[in-house]
Amino acid sequence: MIKKILIANRGEIALRIIRACQELDIKTVAVHSTIDENAMHVRLADESVCIGPPLASKSYLNISSILSAAEVSGADAIHPGYGFLSENAKFAEIVNEHGLIFIGPKAQHISEMGDKVSARTAMKKLGIPLVPGSDGAIKNLQELKKIAKEIGFPILIKAASGGGGKGMKVAEKASELEEAWNLARSEAKSGFGDDTVYLERYLANPRHIEFQLFADSFGNVVHFGERDCSLQRRHQKVLEEAPSPALNEEERAKISKVIVKAVKKLGYLGAGTFEMLYENGEFFFIEMNTRIQVEHPITEMITGFDLVKEQINVANGKKLSVKQKDVKIKGHSIECRINSEDPETFIPNAGNIKNYHAPGGFGVRIDSALYSGYKVPPNYDSLIAKLIVYGNNREEAILKLKIALKEYVIDGINTTLSLHEKIISENEFISGNYDIRWLEKFLKNND
Repeated sequence: MIKKILIANRGEIALRIIRACQELDIKTVAVHSTIDENAMHVRLADESVCIGPPLASKSYLNISSILSAAEVSGADAIHPGYGFLSENAKFAEIVNEHGLIFIGPKAQHISEMGDKVSARTAMKKLGIPLVPGSDGAIKNLQELKKIAKEIGFPILIKAASGGGGKGMKVAEKASELEEAWNLARSEAKSGFGDDTVYLERYLANPRHIEFQLFADSFGNVVHFGERDCSLQRRHQKVLEEAPSPALNEEERAKISKVIVKAVKKLGYLGAGTFEMLYENGEFFFIEMNTRIQVEHPITEMITGFDLVKEQINVANGKKLSVKQKDVKIKGHSIECRINSEDPETFIPNAGNIKNYHAPGGFGVRIDSALYSGYKVPPNYDSLIAKLIVYGNNREEAILKLKIALKEYVIDGINTTLSLHEKIISENEFISGNYDIRWLEKFLKNND
């Protein structure tokens, strides 16, 4: 039985895990860099251990330091959150080799799904629909040109490793292939240490829809519906909602059945997310994320289930607390990712929070580690808060979100609060008639 969990992360996700542990009566250990010694997750955990200097590679990505912290604190499990080491198969292996429980999937599945080429190969065998593209990695420019001609333009060259939009380049026509090929490989090499790329057809106006799955060690698999993550800038999600305004119950049930069957065949364990492109009534697999997602709160809001507690219980050897028939999607939820960035240039910034006031009211939730006087460091991701609202329907959720955004006060640094106010006031958003290209066009037109 898990008695103490070390949280190998920081910020709002570390707080989220601490709160779930408190409800399960499990002790927590916060790890932190020197610049995070006054962070909220350090204050609220039962104990804390400094694991290095501000540079992530020497602290939150330092496996030796994290394992040493687990040993000195007597932790028997490690929760990686999202980002950092959460999808590092080697880390999961080492954690298990040291007699600790890794709160996440098996290392083999993290490895297999972390490589986009092997993930596509596995999903093809499992009957998951794929975007037309190469069967594996592209070996050279000649092969790229041949396959591009076969599947048709425009095409998307994608890094096999990593994510977050890095190593992804579009070629609208044959004359652009060589430059896109070189740029994608260069970004992949510098960002992930691996210049392997593959090829997909570039869909014209798809939506980005993902499905939340959970599996236990007894062969039970349950899906918790979908999230629409189509509002993106440079392949980075900005706002998400659940359920998707683009799907009907029949489409949801059809693709969910296929995905659940695939997860059972995989022998998967824990939380997983199938990310899909949806266009003209068809779904195409993009990737599978083997961790809890940033946007998991909107799924919790529409289903009533605590997904982080579910993660911990599954890792603890327990059966899923719910059967598929018990999962009912009710109402609508929207999440805004609030970043410490200039809302027009998107340049990240750091600094002291002079005044902080979180909005409240029925159906309003804030996941954040901010407080008045806190100094936002320049060393990490710019996500500083998630504003989540819930309504009985989409119209009510949008109204709650408008009110909450006006009430939210974060003084001292630039944030993207005003950007979200603009987005949710647009007719295309209000009607739900948008796709993954819409936000880029909106931003370009409002320069």
